Amino acid sequence: MPNHEEKTTSSDSSASQNTNSSPPQILSMSELLEAANELSKMTIAHEIVVNHDFQLQDANFLPNSLESRVKETLHNAFWDSLREELSKTPPDYSHVVRLIQEIKESLLSLILPRHNRLRNQIEDTLDMELIKQEAEHGALNIPSLTTYILGMMAMLCAPIRDEEIQRLRNISDPVYLLREIFRILDLMKMDMVNFTIQALQPYLQEHSVQYERKKFREILNKLPSAFIEGNLACTTEWLRTAASKVSASDLAPSSSNPETSGSSVPPREVAAGEVSICSPTAVLNQAYMDLLHWEPGKYYPETLLMDKDRLHMIQMQVNQLTLIAAVVLVSNSICGNVLSNSPGCVDRLKWVTKALTDGLPQMRLEDALQDISNQIHQEVNSILLQLGHPALSDEKAASLKGQIRSIADKDNAVRMVIEQRIENFLGHCVSPAGQNSKNLPHGLAPVQEEMLEVGQRFGSLTAHNRQVFGPYYSEILKNFLLPEGKNEGGIINHLQ
Repeated sequence: MPNHEEKTTSSDSSASQNTNSSPPQILSMSELLEAANELSKMTIAHEIVVNHDFQLQDANFLPNSLESRVKETLHNAFWDSLREELSKTPPDYSHVVRLIQEIKESLLSLILPRHNRLRNQIEDTLDMELIKQEAEHGALNIPSLTTYILGMMAMLCAPIRDEEIQRLRNISDPVYLLREIFRILDLMKMDMVNFTIQALQPYLQEHSVQYERKKFREILNKLPSAFIEGNLACTTEWLRTAASKVSASDLAPSSSNPETSGSSVPPREVAAGEVSICSPTAVLNQAYMDLLHWEPGKYYPETLLMDKDRLHMIQMQVNQLTLIAAVVLVSNSICGNVLSNSPGCVDRLKWVTKALTDGLPQMRLEDALQDISNQIHQEVNSILLQLGHPALSDEKAASLKGQIRSIADKDNAVRMVIEQRIENFLGHCVSPAGQNSKNLPHGLAPVQEEMLEVGQRFGSLTAHNRQVFGPYYSEILKNFLLPEGKNEGGIINHLQ
């Protein structure tokens, strides 16, 4: 395995030679577990950094699932057993003592290190030696202990738990009360973990680039080439395709139509040795934009696997916003300025389109637009009548429905214009100089708020990815962007 600090990828021929000449490496179970553990750490750190709403949540099984039934059965058996022990004469407090010990440990785990006085108070009040002696003599005062525990929980909990803890004060059944105490303590521990994550986020963001880059290199060095398909083969192909498009765009005659210039020029395959020296930044920007048109089932670049689901969600949202903007534009063109000049009317059309396209697979677009055209026709007529205008004539109604249904065609003029404008906007968001861009092209006003949010997320994701994997991209790009003998410093400086 090559040292990725020096070189992250080699040429296709040398990679092929290495594969043919070397026997396949076999990982031991311990090596595989170690690599999986490192990947898990890297993924969690990455998630915390890029997802500002990141929170850990307790695992919840589906109702009536096997796991849920088994868990419920075991829990019920335990608490029923405890109830039987306390019903004996004299009561058996052995399990209660162990439960109080666990509750004490949970309370201590929720205390910050500097709160020594509170820690000492819990240690003194929940003195386990004394509690054991009381239990042995049948003098254990469970109500007194639970009252103290609830008071301490109320002091340590987040405000969101106040109401639940207050409800516990009204429970007289000691077994049910202990069961609920454990349930809420688990929630409080999760609250503490999430609070700690939020507190660490600024620190993680400051050091995440170096940490992720280091972990990624360690994982690559541990895994045999076969596990990553030949030294980031998918990433290399992704960048090569983008370079082909940028080079073809540079070589193609310029178009006088701004809506059809740029990335919409059909890419021409670049022959070996013919690739013009493209800007590495332009190539990487194009590569990021290509992620918005990723084909289902196609292998994802290795350097973006942690963001695959996020980018897929952005891709789906962009497709949906394209439809919404196109439907609103068609509706406005049929009705003149009546809709756009009336507050709330455009939002009604957006809501109808969004409701009918949420989670819609691209293959069902034609059927969905059939429903959308009918619903939009009804909504437009309703709006016109509310504003004191006549409903659409049969001719205009047919035109509205037909134009909306034709949006399913990829060559539809309205759809192409909207797609190009969205591409232009997101292209600015991806560019290092245009992050947090808020200048939307004309025609995207109906989806302005949504587009700004998508642009911010897409720009943040790609900016972080560029920082972490810039050295890898530089190493890959120099192999097919620079003729032999050319200085590679420019590429490295551009992408690091």
